[in-house]
Amino acid sequence: MPIRVPKELPAIKVLEKEKIFVMDEDRAMRQDIRPLEILILNLMPKKNETEVQLLRLLSNTPLQINVEFLHASTHETKNTSNEHLNRFYHEFEEVKEKFYDGLIITGAPIEQMPFEEVDYWSELEMIFRWSKTHVFSTFHICWGAQAGLYYHHNIEKYLLTEKLSGIYSHEVLSPTWSILKGFDDCFLAPHSRYTEVKKSDIQKIDELEVLAESEEAGLFLVGNKNHRAFYAMGHLEYDRDTLQQEFERDMKKGIKTETPSNYFPKDDTSKIPKLRWHMAASLLFSNWLNYAVYQNTPYNLSELLSE
Repeated sequence: MPIRVPKELPAIKVLEKEKIFVMDEDRAMRQDIRPLEILILNLMPKKNETEVQLLRLLSNTPLQINVEFLHASTHETKNTSNEHLNRFYHEFEEVKEKFYDGLIITGAPIEQMPFEEVDYWSELEMIFRWSKTHVFSTFHICWGAQAGLYYHHNIEKYLLTEKLSGIYSHEVLSPTWSILKGFDDCFLAPHSRYTEVKKSDIQKIDELEVLAESEEAGLFLVGNKNHRAFYAMGHLEYDRDTLQQEFERDMKKGIKTETPSNYFPKDDTSKIPKLRWHMAASLLFSNWLNYAVYQNTPYNLSELLSE
């Protein structure tokens, strides 16, 4: 079954070229089915790229999904046009009375800043608080994961000595968790960040469990034992060339940065990186939708208020 998005969303053209079935609103209205309601809080600068990346992963499921996009209204976006935001994105005031089966909170390239200094932190706190009663399961990505752990569990992030960037091997620690169903013992995933969350801090919180980690990159996936929240420290949604674009951007800005680890063949930046993590990405997001969301979310979402 397809994902349902606004008819004119530019991401549709990219996904259709990849033979991904995207259903527009007109056709979806004629289907007698209770679709999953998914909200994506997109905090990334290049919102169009992140839309394609996440919609691609959400499409890999037999479930029909209604997808809506949310942006931080208290932040001025420089890399996405106001026309695009006005046409395809909601502000929090427009969705705060609604209920959702799932919420995805993306990363943001601001991890070196204290949380309270982020210009939309107060708005994000409202969204975190609202999600407890209006969202069944939330998937947090990279900085979004660090922010979620800080808000919900008072877990701090720590500055690394240098940027962590590259493709790293990870070990599955809790294979019995449904979100990791079908995973091999080890899998690859991209990381791109200046900060980390420590495993020892996660282990102090009874309701949290470390599900996957890397010897080189540290934590990758943390889950709440009630399956209502997951925190991924890496970027499985990244495209083949996303790390390359970030590396070239940093170089142009004069930011001292190392070549992404285990990314370019033989560390030759002129060669095309191999795509080695999308199988794990598809499986992780499909498992989240199927096991954490679809099989447990109430049919009547307003029942979330009584939980």
